[in-house]
Parts: sequence; C-alpha cells; structure tokens
Amino acid sequence: ASAIEPLEALTAWVISQLKSSNALTVGTTVPAVMALMGATEGRQIFAASGGIKYLSRQLRQRDKKPTSSPSSGGSSSERRANSSVQQLYELAFCLWCLTYELNNFADVRADFAKDGLAVMALVELVSSAPREKVVRVALAALKNLAVCSADVNPERDSVRIDSKVFLGEMIACGLLKAIGLLQERQFTDPDIVDDVESLHKLLADNFKEMTRWEVYQNEVETGQLQWGSTHTDAFFKENANMMEGKDGDFKLVKILISLIGSKDEDIAAIACFDLGEFCRHYPNGRAIAKRLGGKELAMTLIEHDNPELQRHALQCVSKIMVSNWEYVK
Repeated sequence: ASAIEPLEALTAWVISQLKSSNALTVGTTVPAVMALMGATEGRQIFAASGGIKYLSRQLRQRDKKPTSSPSSGGSSSERRANSSVQQLYELAFCLWCLTYELNNFADVRADFAKDGLAVMALVELVSSAPREKVVRVALAALKNLAVCSADVNPERDSVRIDSKVFLGEMIACGLLKAIGLLQERQFTDPDIVDDVESLHKLLADNFKEMTRWEVYQNEVETGQLQWGSTHTDAFFKENANMMEGKDGDFKLVKILISLIGSKDEDIAAIACFDLGEFCRHYPNGRAIAKRLGGKELAMTLIEHDNPELQRHALQCVSKIMVSNWEYVK
C-alpha cells in the first residue's frame, strides 16, 4: 500500500473533526493536524482537502469566544484562558506551516485567497493580540503571504494569485492600523519586531500603489467594510459605473446586498449606504438593486433596535424606490 493512503485517511478524519464547533473536539484534533504539518506531503493533502478553510474558521471562532465568565473561579478561568490561548497558537501555527507551500502550489495560494478567510482570521488574531507567542506566529504567516510569488508555479488558465492579492486583502482587513498599534508595544521577541517593520513597509508601499477603487473593491470582497472616503457620495459619483464588474455581473453589488444581512451592525449600515449610493449614481441602479433582492433585505432592518442601522436601512430603501432622492431628504 502507498504511504500516501494512511495520510489521506488521517486527513479525512482530521477535517471531519475540524468541522465541529466543540472546543474539546477541536482541542483533541489539533495535535494530529500539527503532525500532518511535519512534511510537504501532509501539508499538501491537508490543503487539498479544504483544511485551510477549516483552520481559518476555527481560528475566528476561538478568537471571538470569551475565555472566562465573571462567576467562574479564578484558577479554573485562568486554566480555560491558557487553554484557549494555546489552542489559538496551535491553529495559527498550522496555518503558518501551510504558508511554506505558497510558492510550490498554485492550489494552496488559491485556497489561502478564497473568500479572504485565512487573511481575515490572521489579521483578527494580530488585532486582538492575545499573547506574544500567538502574535508571533500569526505575523510570520502574514509575512509569508505578503512575499509569496507565483513565478515558480504559476496558475493554469486562471487569475494570478501572489503577494499583491494578499496585501490587498490585508489592507482591506485593517492590518495597517493593527501594525501601527503593534509598533507602539514593547516585544521581547526580536522576530516580532522584524516582522512588524517588514509588514508595515510592504503594506504601506502596496497601499500607495492602489487606487481608491482597488481599496474599495478589496474591502467589499473581504466583507470588512469600514467608514471612510470610499463610502461617500463623491466616491460613488466617480465610481458607480465600476460596480458593473469586468463581466457585467454586478458581483460587488451582490456582495453588498449579502452584507446588509451581516451580524455586524456597522458593516450592515455601510452596506445599506453603499447600495443606496449605487442606486443614485448608476443608470438603472434602482431596478438592478430590486432585481437582486436589495430592497427586501434592507426593509427587514427599518425597525432594527440600532437607530443608526435603522436610519441607513430606511435611506437605502428610499433611494431604491425614489428617483431624485436628494430632493426628498
């Protein structure tokens, strides 16, 4: 029998366990994942089985879960916190190991780029900065993504995915701001200091080269909307026609409509604003938004508990329904 067969069997079991939302199940599985990371074959099979997506999802779930409750006893809550940090470290360590296959396999680059999930998970980890060892391994993974190349093993008949793609995702997820905050901290590990400086330079250089439209596009595609100069009347007046997309499929409009249903109320409010501005500035934008279900989704928010979200949802519906909206404000 081939030596690959047991690896495939182990990987299939690991992936099935990583789909669980139970921290204990995941905790008992991670050592097996770390064992797979020890060889290129293991990393390759794990990535090909969708492992990058499941690791990223687990990282985001674990990072957001509270490590203790006010009613819990000191020592037990501390144990839970340490256990949670260790799990974050191990999950991030596995992602970092996988980044060493970026230059070798186009499929691995594609998996890291899919839905921006891996970059999002790593940036959230760096931003929350739970412990120095977790920050170190997350930064190391991000740096590998930021310098990877498609030159040795280019994509076949598909869009080129390399460091530029990942740097764009990092900027959209707010890594520049997080790196700025890390620069103010005192770290004992010189590797962290080096990676922070390297990433800051790579991000800043890439940001200078990006147009405002590219910044906006990355923001929408990663789902990480943040108020700024790309969410204004002036921006949409200038760029509304770009919302068609290269294939005329209005992909960004579809993503915006899906983001109106986001659990993050700020993101939902920004998505409402952007959709409304698209309707105002794009010829026939109102009909397109209606056809894609934007009006119905925005209407579900006009009685929301959050007054700011409620206001943006109401304005969005008004912009979809009324031409010359500015005259009835």
